[in-house]
Amino acid sequence: MEIKKQADLIRPAWEERITELLGKMTLDEKIGQLHQVGPSPVGGFAVSLEEHRQMLADGRITQEEFDAFCSGTARDTQEQDVREGHIGSFLGVSGAEACDHLQHIAVEESRLGIPLLFGLDVIHGQHTIFPIPLAESCAWDEALWEKSAAIAAAEAAADGIAWTFAPMVDIARDARWGRIAEGAGEDSYLGARCAAARVRGFQGEDPSAPDRVLSCAKHFIAYGAACGGRDYNNADLSEQTLREVYLPPFSAALAAGAATVMPSFNDVNGVPSSVNTFLLRQILREELGFSGFTVSDANAIAECVIHGAAADRRDAAKQALAAGMDMDMYSGCYRDELKALIEAGQITTAQLDEAVRRVLRIKFAKGLFDHPYTRHRLTAAELAAHRAAARDAACASAVLLKNDGVLPLLLKTPVLLVGKLADCAGEMLGTWNIYGRAEETVSIKAALEEEGVLAGYLPCCGPDMPLDRDELTQAIRSETNTVIAVVGELADHSGEASSLCDIDLPGEQNEMLTALRQAGKTVITVLCNGRPMAIPNAVERSNALLELWHAGSEAGHAAADLLFGRAMPAGRLTATFPYRSGECPLYYDHPNTGRPLSPGRFSSKYLDAPLEPLFPFGSGLTYTTFAYDDLQCTADRQGIHAAVTVKNTGERAAKETVQLYIRDLVASRVRPVLQLAGFRQILLAPGQTERVCLTVEPERLAFYDTRMRRVIEPGDFLIQAGQSSADGLQQTVTVSADLAADYLRQI
Repeated sequence: MEIKKQADLIRPAWEERITELLGKMTLDEKIGQLHQVGPSPVGGFAVSLEEHRQMLADGRITQEEFDAFCSGTARDTQEQDVREGHIGSFLGVSGAEACDHLQHIAVEESRLGIPLLFGLDVIHGQHTIFPIPLAESCAWDEALWEKSAAIAAAEAAADGIAWTFAPMVDIARDARWGRIAEGAGEDSYLGARCAAARVRGFQGEDPSAPDRVLSCAKHFIAYGAACGGRDYNNADLSEQTLREVYLPPFSAALAAGAATVMPSFNDVNGVPSSVNTFLLRQILREELGFSGFTVSDANAIAECVIHGAAADRRDAAKQALAAGMDMDMYSGCYRDELKALIEAGQITTAQLDEAVRRVLRIKFAKGLFDHPYTRHRLTAAELAAHRAAARDAACASAVLLKNDGVLPLLLKTPVLLVGKLADCAGEMLGTWNIYGRAEETVSIKAALEEEGVLAGYLPCCGPDMPLDRDELTQAIRSETNTVIAVVGELADHSGEASSLCDIDLPGEQNEMLTALRQAGKTVITVLCNGRPMAIPNAVERSNALLELWHAGSEAGHAAADLLFGRAMPAGRLTATFPYRSGECPLYYDHPNTGRPLSPGRFSSKYLDAPLEPLFPFGSGLTYTTFAYDDLQCTADRQGIHAAVTVKNTGERAAKETVQLYIRDLVASRVRPVLQLAGFRQILLAPGQTERVCLTVEPERLAFYDTRMRRVIEPGDFLIQAGQSSADGLQQTVTVSADLAADYLRQI
């Protein structure tokens, strides 16, 4: 994907005022602007005494930090440091009263009156919790992505928050990695469109507006390529892969105006991102033209010592600032070491001023110098509208993966509900729901009770609950034949520090499904989870399978809407579901091999797993059917033009996501077997036909060659249009030398 320049964040009037401020600031005040305070060594949430002890033993925190925790020192009320200009930003402080109290000290009582910047991980909602980002990506709907981010921004802004550490735009191709829940899945093109939409939602046209917050594109870069899907692990990959797969969503986020960027914890090709000059200077600053500021992930600068990339905290601070890391999240390395480094001549005042300028620039962009206090207030009507939007988003994000014709249920069909997760409202909120309230979340059980269809509820078992065989016997003997089984994983089974080796259903949930199916029950399985799962047993034992995900505050209502046909399932997977955990990483757009997957023994496959994934990228069902016909493709100097006819051949109106894929059949570097190149959602009534036209722009045909040149090579391209990456009509078109030459001239 092309390098897209940062949207302009520089204003001459701001720069003039910043220069004036820099001339007045002491060395300590400058360093203070680069120092962010948080409640714990892992960022914006508290950790236990046991975890603090382990961090001390691992060398991740100092004895002083451990002692401060044990003594109950409050890390979010360091008022004297604020007064003296020694803190530039807070992480984890929320609530208009608390934020405005500290802001008053900074603005009214500090020498220069520089406002504070309050940040928080508002990942998929503040109080109204939307589906996890992976789920929302399955809606394939830019308007939805933008709207949910705007609502999260409005609620966060009302709590005094000016800055969110989102969107996470990491491409994730290993379902074992817990943080796959936070992004848009495995595809760079879809991920880039989602990233831009979320930035627009958080920041709006003007991030200084009272109801908007600054965004932070994270984690720069290739965090999703962590080895083995183990969180915080190294990423070792070619520069071509880095640029073609992992960079595009960041490029799109910056082009949309993202104000800040957070580098990743891990090392990339042997150099931790926090001190990686190639990533932070050459790519981010020079190539992408980024003029906002970078902020480390929690304690990441200090962890460069543990990486073995820095001799000590002072060395880590020196390398990080020189590499282009502007703000230090929590570790205190800048606070403790920068002054001595400058006095020793190991870093220059100009380097420090450069970082401070960027932080102040974004404070001006947010309007904090003119309006430092909370200005946004939410009405009851707005909050009600937010809940309605969350319900719509949860319906749009769900993916119907199997249906033997049992769905939708007839209204008032009596159902027996099983599974502990059916009555665990808090688990529906998923990872990163800091201010989500379980008591305000609608469980699936509560929603079915509202419907008046619940013939009984038996927990039976759950992710963390052993099978209650007495309850299972009751379920089997029940006169109610239709069983809704709610299974999956807990909220903290995915997200940060929640990588798994085995991504099958945990506990004895499979045994419960097997027993119910063998008893002759009609089993409708609702899956609540934060990652793709290896669940062939659950699929086989279910008459229908609805992937609801961790769907947020309105999860229960959305489930009922979908099961009873008031809402039509329209979600399409953005991450591949494997048959077995050991197949990971598994993704659709893999390079071809000389011995591609086939039934023959000597081919690229596992002997103990099926040839195809359990559910491929882009797949999903609804309560009608669609037929594709008459794919016509042409190529000219503007790209490849594809047109296909789509007909609703069923009896219900529904949305269809028309997906267009390409494959470069012969190239100087081995290319992916397919690449998503376009998509469009259409709504068709029963029997309605629409001619859908999509254009593949030249940029989507380009790649980095063996000499790291961005090129289009003339020749044949396979075009596929259909309902998923594994299904569609195909045609071959020829890209001319003229198109390739025009592209080279333009770049």
